[in-house]
Amino acid sequence: MRELWERHPYLVSWGVLAVGMVAILLWASWDVPLEPMQRFWLIVATVVLAGLCVWILSWEDEAPDGQSDPHTSE
Repeated sequence: MRELWERHPYLVSWGVLAVGMVAILLWASWDVPLEPMQRFWLIVATVVLAGLCVWILSWEDEAPDGQSDPHTSE
């Protein structure tokens, strides 16, 4: 698992966030009378939203001056 995190941290973050968000969505909408396709599209939208959140958070990791590692200064 650690190797997967080191190789693909954004994909792992997306997966973990998406699972958590879908779990909260299903729990919160348990008593809401939704059609199966409505619930399906809500889940799809939630997974896409989780991906967008991780993508936006990844902007902080980019170096402002084009360096490959933002934590080193030369």
